[in-house]
Amino acid sequence: MSVTTIGLIGIIGLVFLLFSKMPVGFVMAFLGMVGFSYVKGINAGLNLLAKDIFDTFSGYDLTVIPLFIFMGQIAFHSGISKRLYDAVYVFMGHYRGGLAIATIGACAAFSTVSGSTNATAATMAMITLPEMRRYKYDMALATGTVAAGGSLGILIPPSVIFIIYGILTEQSIGKLFAAGILPGILLAALFVLTIYFVVWRNPELAPQGTRATFFQRVVSLSGIIEALVIFALVMGGLFKGVFTPTEAAAVGAFLTLMIAVIRRQLSWAHLMQSLSETTKISCMVMTIVAGAVVFGHFMAITRIPFALANWVGALALPKYAVMSVIILMYMAGGCFMDSLAMIMLTVPIFYPVVMDLGFDPIWFGVIIVLVTEMGVVTPPVGVNVYVVHGIAKDVPLETIFKGAFPFMLALFTCIALLLTFPQIATFLPSLIQ
Repeated sequence: MSVTTIGLIGIIGLVFLLFSKMPVGFVMAFLGMVGFSYVKGINAGLNLLAKDIFDTFSGYDLTVIPLFIFMGQIAFHSGISKRLYDAVYVFMGHYRGGLAIATIGACAAFSTVSGSTNATAATMAMITLPEMRRYKYDMALATGTVAAGGSLGILIPPSVIFIIYGILTEQSIGKLFAAGILPGILLAALFVLTIYFVVWRNPELAPQGTRATFFQRVVSLSGIIEALVIFALVMGGLFKGVFTPTEAAAVGAFLTLMIAVIRRQLSWAHLMQSLSETTKISCMVMTIVAGAVVFGHFMAITRIPFALANWVGALALPKYAVMSVIILMYMAGGCFMDSLAMIMLTVPIFYPVVMDLGFDPIWFGVIIVLVTEMGVVTPPVGVNVYVVHGIAKDVPLETIFKGAFPFMLALFTCIALLLTFPQIATFLPSLIQ
């Protein structure tokens, strides 16, 4: 049996086990070790497994992940996320669909202190869904908005996906963070336009709220200032080269913790819960990374990634047509694989092809994140949809998927705009020395 055939069997086994809902990190590590052992011997397979897991969990570069996750957890438990939502609602709530629009705004704002799409979706679901129920919003629109809005958590910095992409491709994480700002604002605006359009077609989906007074709006700004201060100091320090991404994460976590302590809105129980959730999420991310590294080494010896890269690169098509093929492959993969696992497996394959075609690596990172965002709201995996369903258990999954579908068109539009005007993603990074 050829090594290519063994690799194909491994890929089929991976897809099959993922459908069985086994933890993706364990699946990739197990199949990678077994496949590598079959080709190189059992001792080589066990040594590979031990080395890759140790190297991943002891790697300094990945320490940035738990720090940013901790920052997001503190922001949630100390009420920063709730104040962000209240502030945005004061300004937008009087429009028809204002609660949904405020949800998108709050998701975008919370993304500046959380690098996780799941955390953003879960946080906003707990805060916004009870309010939208109270105002008799259509639950497809309400849950779909939260699921889609949560995806901003991996585009607007800080972003775990950008960190992983930067480590894999040896690109500046600071420049990747900068590249996500304008596309993140653009996508949030497109999401708002989507809500306007949906509500314009069917006004009964979202009742109109009451207009806040000028005094209420001024008072509400205090809920935005603290998040802006954290974002400005963290990103400003990165842009100016004052500190590294890991140091930026530590500064952000410290500032968030200090704000929570000064406001006396973080109890001991909430601090312990923040630490516990940070540990769980960080271990999940690191396990996926370690599993993907093991599986990636197995794929390397089968030569499948190189054959696939050569096939894509040899297509007799213009470079933008080849890029469209790569994007379509990511979209298809996002329907079946966890976003982080897909990044770990596919970036080493397609990154060299994209570089050979002459595309900017920072721009490609933004495109990868946008396509990954589609995966968190598309069936059957649709992680954000399952997160929202876990909080709104009475809302069927198909209703949430239906509500998220219009936002897919906004994602397509955003990708098309970035393909046409790559400067949207490359302008801010170009300002960083």
